[in-house]
Amino acid sequence: MQYLNGVVDHCILEGIRDDDQVLRLRGILPSYRGGHIPAVTREKDIGPLLRAIGNYEGVVVRSALMLAAWTALRPGVIASARWSEIDLDKAEWHIAGLEEDGRRRMKTGHYHIVSLPRQAVAMLREMQKFSGGAEYVFPAVGKMRNAHLHRDALSRALRLMGFAGAHTPHGFRAMLRTVARERLQIDFDVLEAQLAHAKRDAIQAAYDRTRFDDERREAMQRWADYLDAQMSGALDGN
Repeated sequence: MQYLNGVVDHCILEGIRDDDQVLRLRGILPSYRGGHIPAVTREKDIGPLLRAIGNYEGVVVRSALMLAAWTALRPGVIASARWSEIDLDKAEWHIAGLEEDGRRRMKTGHYHIVSLPRQAVAMLREMQKFSGGAEYVFPAVGKMRNAHLHRDALSRALRLMGFAGAHTPHGFRAMLRTVARERLQIDFDVLEAQLAHAKRDAIQAAYDRTRFDDERREAMQRWADYLDAQMSGALDGN
């Protein structure tokens, strides 16, 4: 409705439309009913999901999905990870808020630092065997001609594993926010900083520049260790 009204407003201002009547669309177009992004958030379901990913044959997609699980970053950022952004010695991933052409890389448009747990560092060192000399960490797979792995490849893999309607790559964000808060009692603000969510209001955005780097480093290692335990079945049934 906003787009359609915007077009009509433009036509009125430019004299393209003979009258100045706006569209009356209320009740005409169906209302959008949003829903939750499919995500595994029950502890008993985490182990089976991670074991399915661990057994997935494609090493590139498997590794990208695990990085999504460890970091809870958005799928598009995961799929387009660059080696130039990653410092394995410091175990950090530095992500620019904007691409060189001005497009947003991070949804907020802000620079973001991600602390990489030991598990992620080990996986990335293995990935260097596949793409260490390339720009992108995760090369395109199959017949895709992209410069890097397409985020839809992650969704497709989860569907092939049997998680259609139950979990998506974006769902790792909900998993972290829900399970890490409930089971690991990680502070809400630390989780929000890890998820790179925008501040809740204009005043907070203007004055609160806290990134919780040290707290996030500890929290994400605890999270990765927790996922390891779930994957091995050590916590099943709790």
